[in-house]
Amino acid sequence: MLRRFVFLLAICAVQVLADYIHKDGTCIWYGQCGHDDSNPPKPQNCLYNGPAKQLIDPEGLKILEDHCPWLLGGANGTYTCCDTNQLKTFANQTGQANQLLSRCPSCYRNFLENYCEMTCDPGNSQFVNATKIAKDDDTNTTKITEIKYYLTKQFAEGMYNSCKDVQFPSSNSKVMSLFCGAYGADHCSAERWLGFMGDKANGQTPFQIDFTIVNKTNPVPAPMIAMNMSIYPCSEGIGNLTAPCSCQDCVASCPPAPPPPPPAYHCYVYNIDCVTFYVMISYLVFLLFFFVWLCICYRNALFSCKRKALVTSENPSVNSDNEDSVNSDGEEIQIHHPEIKESDIGCRERLGETIHRYLSLFFQKWGTLCAGHPIIVILITIVVVTGFSVGIMFLEVTTDPVELWSPPASRSRLEKNYFDSSFGPFYRTEMLIITAPTFNVTDYETYPFQKIIPFGPVLGKDILHQVLDLQTDIEDLKVWYDKEQRNIKLSDICYAPLAPDNKNCTIESVLNYWQNSHENLDKEAMDPETGLFVAADYHDHLMACVGASSAIDDTTALHMPCLATYGGPVFPWTALGDYDGENYNNATSLIITFPVNNYKKDDKENAAALERATVWEKGFLEFIQNYSNPNLTIAYQAERSVQDEINRESSSDIFTIAVSYLLMFGYVTIALGQFGSCDRLLIDSHVTLGLAGVIIVLLSVSSSIGIMAYLKVPATLIVIEVVPFLVLAVGVDNIFILVQRYQRDRRLPYENRAQHVGRVLGDVAPSMLLTSLSESVAFFLGALSNMPAVKAFSLYAATAVFIDFLLQISCFVAVLTLDSARQESNRYDVMCCISDKKAGQQDKKPGILYQLFEKFYAPAIMWLPFRIFTIIVFSLMAFTSGAMMAHISVGLDQKLSMPQDSYMINYFNNLSTYLNVGPPVYFVVRDGYDYTVESEQNMICGGAGCNVDSLSSQIYHAAQLAPYTRVAHPASSWIDDFFDWATPGGGITCCRIYNNTQEFCPATVQNDSCSACRPSEEKYDRPTPEEFQEFLPFFLEDNPGIQCSKGGHAAYGSAVTFTNENKTKVGATYFMTYHTVLKNSSDYIAALEQGRKVSHNISSMITRTSQLDEEFNVFTYSLFYVYYEQYTTIVMDSVMNLGIALGAIFLISFVLLAFDFFTSLFIVGTIAMITLDLIGLMYLWGIMLNAISLVNLIMSVGISVEFCSHIARAFAVSTKNTRVERAKDAITHMGSSVLSGITFTKITGIIVLAFSKSQLFQVFYFRMYLGIVFFGALHGLVFLPVLLSFIGPGVNKAKAYEEQDRAPLIEDSESSDIRSKPDTLQSPTDGDPNIPRRDIQGYYYA
Repeated sequence: MLRRFVFLLAICAVQVLADYIHKDGTCIWYGQCGHDDSNPPKPQNCLYNGPAKQLIDPEGLKILEDHCPWLLGGANGTYTCCDTNQLKTFANQTGQANQLLSRCPSCYRNFLENYCEMTCDPGNSQFVNATKIAKDDDTNTTKITEIKYYLTKQFAEGMYNSCKDVQFPSSNSKVMSLFCGAYGADHCSAERWLGFMGDKANGQTPFQIDFTIVNKTNPVPAPMIAMNMSIYPCSEGIGNLTAPCSCQDCVASCPPAPPPPPPAYHCYVYNIDCVTFYVMISYLVFLLFFFVWLCICYRNALFSCKRKALVTSENPSVNSDNEDSVNSDGEEIQIHHPEIKESDIGCRERLGETIHRYLSLFFQKWGTLCAGHPIIVILITIVVVTGFSVGIMFLEVTTDPVELWSPPASRSRLEKNYFDSSFGPFYRTEMLIITAPTFNVTDYETYPFQKIIPFGPVLGKDILHQVLDLQTDIEDLKVWYDKEQRNIKLSDICYAPLAPDNKNCTIESVLNYWQNSHENLDKEAMDPETGLFVAADYHDHLMACVGASSAIDDTTALHMPCLATYGGPVFPWTALGDYDGENYNNATSLIITFPVNNYKKDDKENAAALERATVWEKGFLEFIQNYSNPNLTIAYQAERSVQDEINRESSSDIFTIAVSYLLMFGYVTIALGQFGSCDRLLIDSHVTLGLAGVIIVLLSVSSSIGIMAYLKVPATLIVIEVVPFLVLAVGVDNIFILVQRYQRDRRLPYENRAQHVGRVLGDVAPSMLLTSLSESVAFFLGALSNMPAVKAFSLYAATAVFIDFLLQISCFVAVLTLDSARQESNRYDVMCCISDKKAGQQDKKPGILYQLFEKFYAPAIMWLPFRIFTIIVFSLMAFTSGAMMAHISVGLDQKLSMPQDSYMINYFNNLSTYLNVGPPVYFVVRDGYDYTVESEQNMICGGAGCNVDSLSSQIYHAAQLAPYTRVAHPASSWIDDFFDWATPGGGITCCRIYNNTQEFCPATVQNDSCSACRPSEEKYDRPTPEEFQEFLPFFLEDNPGIQCSKGGHAAYGSAVTFTNENKTKVGATYFMTYHTVLKNSSDYIAALEQGRKVSHNISSMITRTSQLDEEFNVFTYSLFYVYYEQYTTIVMDSVMNLGIALGAIFLISFVLLAFDFFTSLFIVGTIAMITLDLIGLMYLWGIMLNAISLVNLIMSVGISVEFCSHIARAFAVSTKNTRVERAKDAITHMGSSVLSGITFTKITGIIVLAFSKSQLFQVFYFRMYLGIVFFGALHGLVFLPVLLSFIGPGVNKAKAYEEQDRAPLIEDSESSDIRSKPDTLQSPTDGDPNIPRRDIQGYYYA
């Protein structure tokens, strides 16, 4: 209360003044009398209430002509209320306004009218009254210390409206943020602007000016009048001298704004998403057709069966050729095929059977050869594989995300390379996000307005001091660098834009508003009237600086600068977080960023500097990890953090991966064994054989890696982690099929072991070739992808799968032969030197799993109701997955790439929670643009005279639609600031040269030999081409300061490049702004796409209106573009890669399945359904579509071949009577091997991945691998047999014809005792192959 009382007394105090004359031709002052008490002191005017005096001094007349030409009197002489000294002061004091406002000539002209009329108008006593005067002791004269200046509302608001939108490009803000004090640009008004400019406390005004806007409630006292000059609207030029202000600086100059784009259209039918609705309808239509077809088929089949049964009873010699007959109970009617004649066989069937026969014969002979010389085959394999694997020594592993996910020829990669080569790589960033969760919001009462302003918890002075201590500790942090035997500090590696003039590091921190000084943070300014109250403290300074971060003077009673120690501004949106709108005082977090110089990895000259940076970053991370402050919560990261954590994650998961593979290896070695009796347990186990199969898988992987290393194809972590899994899946499946087929098969009486192994290989190798070749070709075609990670995976996987197949039909066959000899000799597994002669003979009967499939599983799934149920359920799964596929998210959550206990997860969470601005974005104009030509300048700049669709204007318009375009602010424009910097006018101009040397003279230099670069007559003209070339390098070297805030060194030192040494030819340049806050992958993708739309429009404008080649373009660049560009095409890439893989599988299957179109189609269709269901699982389990999941999808296609092709081929070659019997036959002979092989093996290893510490493994490997195996097994062992039982192709007549002429020696019956009379068997004589021969255990095949 006391504070308010004293304040009211102060403003109510009345000083009695003499009556002044207020009429035309009479002055209120003239000349200067002494100075005020500020530092530096400012001259004040002498009280003079007399007639205006003639101005005859040429220097004064020149200044008056430059600034106030309408006051020149012509032939009758010029009479003013100001002398030359006043005019010099006037010119100096309007110099900064000239730099800031001259980009909008109408605004600056109105501004000058206001002050010219007040200072020099010959009748200024009509609207200016001296309200306070004082005696100057030095000159013994009376000076005016306070005036009241009456303005009409029309003029005041007209002047404000012409200036309110003028931009300050280098700070991405409006000039009013500097000219309206604590109100800032957003809360400014004509009254507040004038009030601030007239306030002596702003540090610029030499005496108090009480601007009074006259209205009905506040009339001007008689006989005075209100000043009312004509206003130049910003949408109009100053006569013919200038162009209107640009759209950026004057809303009235803008063309009609295009309507904001409509929100994304979402289609709904009865409140159901259109895609879902149409899928539902499609599914119902499918069911309708299915049941109609089923009824028709059932009716026809039943009628056909009855008719043929009647015919058969009358004529037993007639057989049925019906493929799928059922009775009324849904039971299969056993009908035999009619006798096939050779003339019934078509060309396709004959050709197909020939291919199949020759393939089988080839593999039989090959297998016999390998089995006959096992030791030689193994030795040759070892030599060849060793030769391939040696290439691993030359292996290059790529871990750089740019190299992994961005194709070298991609647009973003080329643009990044161009940016890096032109301007240098983007800075390395070390960042802290600091909150104070235990502190509360505090309120601050402003003086003298008593306005209550809340301040967030982190903006308390105590917290700011603690944070400043932390920041200072980081600045002073010393890290030992062993190579150079010295300590490294931040100053050794940091980005210092004004070096060598100013070596302070760039630190984007709110504490830089106080120049990182505890003393400045504690400063307070007392009320000058009473000296009792705090007129301004750190609260006021903060509010001033967030509104004008480039201010040299905060215009509060503190008169402190806002400019950071490194010479540039700290934008509040980069240093404060989690505030609403532009109420920065509500921030709940502080963001501190330390930019560090960065270099290309292949830059050998700066390799040491790059290493120094990484060493310091390591020390920085250790320091923060050990830092403790109960009042602060800190999220942090360094440039190296992501790579460090990925490496740590990879290391931590080595054990998990190893356990996974060991379990799979262990299962394979055990599952291949035959355990019929305890006596033969150690003999019939196949640990050695299983281990050999696993080793062959590993050798195929190592050979693949070696071959690719020879070919200089870099590997990736995906290759190392995924390819072994894939090859193990393919290899194990083939191993189980081969071994189990051999175990179930009986040796022909005339065969030796090698021939037996060769015949078995001849039976199964075509199926193995079908799957392996399909996968290899599919993967090789997948290498057509332009995504490096996908291409590398495809090449390595294709090579490994094919080598694995070659090793299986050679080396593994040799090992199988040796193991068979060991088993038949009753020698123990592993300990093969020990034999057990009492162990008895092996009983070659089918395994338990085979019997389960034959007796229970196959009949169960062929039950008609179950088959119908299967089609309904699996088709529902496919249609549902198709509906979900349209809604799957694209991208990669960065947190998933980090270990669960990583500090980076907390950082990413804080980043999305607290940041209020996105990454910086650069609009890059390529080399070759001629900036010296005015017409070319107009297509780039954003000031008066520039095109309405110029680069700066289009970015400005984009910022007005920020929620859509993702461009947060207008771009900082070096060319606009250069024009302002080069404009003559004011007391001390920015562009000055030494008269004697013609070298640049900075505005900070006080030297009489320095003069303006350009004459004042050119104040409305742009620099000539010669001046542009000469003065632009000066602008880029000039440091901003009090005299010249437009110096371009800090803001644009790296934004402009030159193509020649004397810096006369401008090369590539950029215009920087920021994206809006981006929180997830969809935001980043949208920002990339919208940024490119803006740059495309700019490029189209330039090439359309200039003589430049059509290939010339402006492009947008941001650090994340190179990572997220893949997602703009990931959907089409996925469709293309999966389509190519499926197409390759179809073609290979079509050829190797004897040109069986429908079987090939069913294989591909089933694989497509597996992939579709996997995509549906991705949606349900929150797995996003990205390069990792795309690799898994491609791999799923390959693995699905194993689940489908073996069974489909078994069905195709089966000659059973009906489709159902053929399906039973296929699932019986192949199903058990598929289940025990690939399914159980993969499940064993996958379960372990669920316990991985890596979220990436849990999401993209455990979840997707589980889905691959689950859906693969479900479709391969259930859906495909059922589908084939309904609509599978007919029996191959050529195959049936061959079998009907083949009469077995003894009927092949599982139930018959083929060993009942082993003694009656004879040994072959004279090489007659028809005489049966008994093996060592008395087995033979009939």
